[in-house]
Parts: sequence; structure tokens; C-alpha cells
Amino acid sequence: METTMYDMLLQLPLFQGLGKNDFTNILSKVKFHFSNYKMGEKIIMKGEPCKNLVFLLSGSILAESDFEEEKFVFGEVLAAPYLIEPFSMFGLRQNFMSTYIAKTDVSIITIDKEYFSTELSRYETFRINYVNILSNGIQHLYERVRKVPYGTTEERIVDFLFILSDIPYGEKVLRIKMEDFAMLLSCTRNKISQALNEMQDKKMISLQRMGFKVPALENLR
Repeated sequence: METTMYDMLLQLPLFQGLGKNDFTNILSKVKFHFSNYKMGEKIIMKGEPCKNLVFLLSGSILAESDFEEEKFVFGEVLAAPYLIEPFSMFGLRQNFMSTYIAKTDVSIITIDKEYFSTELSRYETFRINYVNILSNGIQHLYERVRKVPYGTTEERIVDFLFILSDIPYGEKVLRIKMEDFAMLLSCTRNKISQALNEMQDKKMISLQRMGFKVPALENLR
């Protein structure tokens, strides 16, 4: 097996801890599909069946989640290496929950669900890695849903963004009407507008039509 392939797969969290002999066996039995996407191309659409493990190998993507009942769209930029929705391959709804768009030119590796079930799951290290990823995601989600935005209007906005985010750093985008945002945070529209303008003055966010962008979520704390 080429060293470059070995190093490439070691970037992916599911393969960390596996030895070269295991990699050699995996590569002889498992089909890896490589795809490249140009900036702006859609990689996955919300609602598509999740029939593969999908790894972002290089570049960055925009993940967009459409909260239809609450009338807003939340987006966050995710950088490689990243495993896209490993929880969507099994369970009651086996469909992708968000839309993924290439933010830069990106490279993707996919592995068919069939190979995951028949070949990869035979390796204990791989199984442990997969369970750890799912468990970490569930624990993070549990912490997020228990946190209720409170305090000043700015603090409520910041808490709300952290609750929505899969990763607590990086670029985020929220598209929402101010009256809907005010209702979600139990504030008046004027207070929301005032807080957002003050945050823009402090270069925490940049206001856009129908929402705002956060250059780096970690700087809002």
C-alpha cells in the first residue's frame, strides 16, 4: 500500500489506530470512491438517502440546515478532515438532514454502506471509533439542547448560535427575519436590531440582507 494512501486515510477519525496490515486488508476488500467538487457545487441535498459514509478529505464545505417551522436557515463552514452525518446511515430516518455545498474546491471519499456492514465493522478499532463519534455527537447535542439562552440580548444571540452549531468555532451564517428572531429569543425587534448593530460595530458579526454572518464563532465568547 502506498504511504500516501495510508497517511490520507489516517486523517479520517474512523481509521485512526488501525495498523498498516489492517489498512492493506481493508483496501483489498473495500471500495473507496473519490470525488472532487468545485467551489459552489452542491455535494449533498437535504433529504437524500444516506447510503454511504462520506468523508471530507480536503477543502471546506457549507452545511445548511433549514428550520422550516422556526422560519430560519443556519449555515456553518466545516473544514477537512470531517465525517458528514455518520448518524444518518442508520436509524428511523436514513436521510441527510442538511444540504452541503463546496465552500472551496473539495475532495470527498465515500464508502458504500454495504462495505461498512460487511467489512469495516469486523475491525474492533473501527467499531470503537464509530461508536465514539456517535457518542460524542449525542453528548454535545444533549449539552446544547439543555442550554437555554438568557441574559442580555447579545448574550442570548451568542448562546443561540452555540446551540445551533455542530462545532463551536468557525464561520456561521443565520438567515432570519428580525421579527422571527425576536420571537425565538423572547426579545423585542428593536432590542435584537440594536444588539446586532452593536455586535457589528465590535466586528463580532457582519449584517447581511435577511440575517448576518459570524466570521469566527469562538470570538463571540
